[in-house]
Amino acid sequence: MADILLVLHTGCDGSLSKGALESIATTVDLSAKLGGSFAVGVIGAGAGAAADTIAGCGAEKFYVVEDEAVATPRYSSDAKAATALIQKAGAQIVLASGSSRLTRCMPGAAYRTGAQIDTHIVALAVEAGVLKAQRWYYRQRILTTLSRAARPWVLLVEGGIQPAWQGAAGVAEKESVAVEFTAVEQRTVIKGVESPAADAQTIRPDAALLFVAGAGWTKKQADGEYHISDASTLIQGFLNKAGASLGSSKSLVDLQSDGQATLSFMSHMNQVGQTGTTPRHAKGLSTCCHGEEPHAVGWRFINERRAINMDANCGWAQGKADVVYIANAFEVIAKVNELLG
Repeated sequence: MADILLVLHTGCDGSLSKGALESIATTVDLSAKLGGSFAVGVIGAGAGAAADTIAGCGAEKFYVVEDEAVATPRYSSDAKAATALIQKAGAQIVLASGSSRLTRCMPGAAYRTGAQIDTHIVALAVEAGVLKAQRWYYRQRILTTLSRAARPWVLLVEGGIQPAWQGAAGVAEKESVAVEFTAVEQRTVIKGVESPAADAQTIRPDAALLFVAGAGWTKKQADGEYHISDASTLIQGFLNKAGASLGSSKSLVDLQSDGQATLSFMSHMNQVGQTGTTPRHAKGLSTCCHGEEPHAVGWRFINERRAINMDANCGWAQGKADVVYIANAFEVIAKVNELLG
């Protein structure tokens, strides 16, 4: 019986995601700190083949559920499969990658197995033999450290906290876990998937650069006129050429609800900051933005932060950015797009 069970799932193509490989690295590290062993459970189509690709990770055993019922994401069947894996492995610590699929089904599996669960874990440590987990609360403002005496303990681990595991493939020692799925548990059927074109997708979590636009793009410019159409062309051109992800200040996305003309491709999904998301990118470029609080929170995990602003004394520029360009964002982005070709 392994001390730790890591639960993963395959993607539509039967492979493991980058987030899954990151959670493997987290599990390997934690197993070494606890001085125990770990097993891996894989759910989804091609689970056996996926287990072979990570055969060299050091897992004591691999458990797979690759029934047709778990070929596509569905709460009822995924929760039942995860429950079966936890019961089969008998591990006291259960880790899972914090993907949308597992975040949805693992709470149900924890309830069915009498386990306690904590989500959005960003760090794991062992002190005097006691496992301690860290997570953020209140929009990434309060970092807490917690431990639990109750077992099993299920922990959903955030992506980006460990480099993706890299190792040799092979032939994993697998055990197929039989799960009986009822017709009721399979009545939700995915008819198809609709996704935006690649150039229409503005949220790119794996992008190296986060480009944040502020309400200044929609204000009157030096000639006394609005240039929202030009702003849209410049921003979308930059996103496509640089492969950047798009973020927005709250003031910009709120303009839509106020009925004002704004950037058509921007939504509250792009919002970063105190009431938005806290993305993790290697670099960030803020344009036409101001205010300290949104960026203090939204840019907490951006490694290198730069800004384009006409006001050298704005709250964001002072102390929050590593580099500030005092210039007109329209002119700068137009020149950058020209250089990118």
